[in-house]
Amino acid sequence: MTFIFCLQELYLEILFTKNKPMKRIGVLTSGGDSPGMNAAIRAVLRTALYHKMEVYGIRHGYKGMIEGDIFKMHSSDVTNIIQRGGTILKTARSKEFMTDEGMAKAHEQLQKHNIEGLVLIGGDGTFRGANAFFSKYPIPAVGLPGTIDKDLVGTDFTIGFDTAVNTAVEAIDKIHDTAEAHDRIFIVEVMGRDAGYIALNSGIACGADDILIPEIRTDINRMIQHIRSDERRKKNVHVIVVAEGDDFGGAVELKSVFDQQLPDLESRICVLGHIQRGGAPSFADRVLASRLGYAAVLALIEKKYQMMVGIVNNEIKYTSFSEVVKQNASIPKDLQEMIMILAS
Repeated sequence: MTFIFCLQELYLEILFTKNKPMKRIGVLTSGGDSPGMNAAIRAVLRTALYHKMEVYGIRHGYKGMIEGDIFKMHSSDVTNIIQRGGTILKTARSKEFMTDEGMAKAHEQLQKHNIEGLVLIGGDGTFRGANAFFSKYPIPAVGLPGTIDKDLVGTDFTIGFDTAVNTAVEAIDKIHDTAEAHDRIFIVEVMGRDAGYIALNSGIACGADDILIPEIRTDINRMIQHIRSDERRKKNVHVIVVAEGDDFGGAVELKSVFDQQLPDLESRICVLGHIQRGGAPSFADRVLASRLGYAAVLALIEKKYQMMVGIVNNEIKYTSFSEVVKQNASIPKDLQEMIMILAS
């Protein structure tokens, strides 16, 4: 824990111990949307109302904070949204927020609306922005891990990951059927610019012949040899799952190599893209989001500030924003080895 962080903690403790209990909080969703964000918003609002707190929704994330797109929320605003994908508060990315001028505008709007604390729902970029903002303006804040990538430390799962993986699994299963029918190589590209959890888990679940992720360097020569060996054994069907951030360049680059070195085998590309972000959240994401939203409000009440709320071994865990942005969740080595064994 740095000296500056300790000073921020001391400042917050002095400021809010002497004052009356927190009565007005804001909630926003930021960065890429993920299924379950609405369930989290619902849990935050209803938990806060139960504790006699007012809740103000901030539309379009940090961009809306800068522009003052802030409104008072009521219980009816979250009626019948737990099963909906996306986010009723909208989301956006804001380069302006990362400037001193942008942060000053955002702080001015929070003061204007008398917002005493914040609940932030988002991923790595959201917490990087929060870490920078709250180092200048130490307003109490709690974060919820809302990202399909599952790339954050401090939690076993992130809101939206389970739904995104299930979407990918359903699509890959269907692609496998048509690959079998035509004796083709199918390269399925899933989301994961910096992390390969979606590719890893969907690939394992679907029995993919190869799984390419950013965390493991791609050995294209090994892949070609593997496919040629299978071809000699009369196996002409291959389903390869690749994360968009794989070091080799994704599905398009991979197909180009296959076309050159495996001319006798037809290959096709299927890029799942943003379909993985949409749709009704799974039961797991609805429950996770509800637990985290509930815990976030309690954290503000208990003065656990500048923390991300996660669940580790089925128990609530708090991780400081500075620690969350310092490192990404890593792929366990046993899973890396398992990819090679099960695909052989």
